[in-house]
Amino acid sequence: MFVNEEADERQAEENDERITRIGKFLRKSNIDELPQLLNVLLGDMSLVGPRPHMLSDCTRFSFVVSAYPFRSLVKPGITGLAQIKGYRGPAKDYESIVNRYYWDAVYIRKASLWLDAKIAGQTIAHCLKNLSKRQR
Repeated sequence: MFVNEEADERQAEENDERITRIGKFLRKSNIDELPQLLNVLLGDMSLVGPRPHMLSDCTRFSFVVSAYPFRSLVKPGITGLAQIKGYRGPAKDYESIVNRYYWDAVYIRKASLWLDAKIAGQTIAHCLKNLSKRQR
């Protein structure tokens, strides 16, 4: 991405002029997620948990779902239940915000080592499936 004034307010979009060629490759290959492992090792993130959002999105989403701050009761994760249920990428409408919150809240209420292992396994399977699609 290029340095720009909208970086803290505007999510990246498809065909976003701020994304470089290298950035597109990193995003499509999910390599851009690897630096988050450092945050896991530092204890700031978890492997599994609600995906972190920009602060401006958290504020905006709180107007849609009043209980939205409930997500912050656990550390954010590299992957989460909402992601394996299909809610990845930009939140495009109210329905996607509500559904992401719903699955994040389900995760927080039912968090366990078994659920984390299941989510991690499904995430890995999804990444491998996408990788094999790209190689064809």
